[in-house]
Amino acid sequence: MDPRYTIALARPEHVALLPEIERAAGELFRGRVALSLLNDTTDETDLREAQAAGHLWVALCGDAPVGFAVVELLAPDLPHLEEIDVHPEHGRRGIGAALVHAVADWASRARHEELTLTTFRAIPWNMPFYARLGFEELRPESLRPELVAVVADEAARGLDPAERVVMRLRLPFERAGGAKR
Repeated sequence: MDPRYTIALARPEHVALLPEIERAAGELFRGRVALSLLNDTTDETDLREAQAAGHLWVALCGDAPVGFAVVELLAPDLPHLEEIDVHPEHGRRGIGAALVHAVADWASRARHEELTLTTFRAIPWNMPFYARLGFEELRPESLRPELVAVVADEAARGLDPAERVVMRLRLPFERAGGAKR
């Protein structure tokens, strides 16, 4: 990642700035998703709760957020990368990968065995990006009920389940004594 950028846990003052990043990143999907989804941003209350819980990371250029990642615990043992966005003016500099690595490091330190996400199957920069980071596709019949609910919620918001993919990153975590699982 470009050394001008850092990844950190979000502070309360960052939260109000994140919807603009999400909207700008959403413009990359214009013509590929329903227009109603382009202005759909993560609820600020949800972002504030994630920030308070330590489940919201920001990519900073100086003190200004230029990207973010938010995790939702779908179950006590199931962290889910709910949203990740990088402002297009700061794209293609390794920021998205650095955010994913920060989340995966946190999940591993928290002794989670996996990190999940949903993304677009056919958009060239989505599924392949996560696959390069080690995520693997989960078959629909292997999904836990919590992930089935995520897919159903996305469908209710207008995302075609056939165009979505659920992915998982298996996480190594350190056992007592420093041995990795």
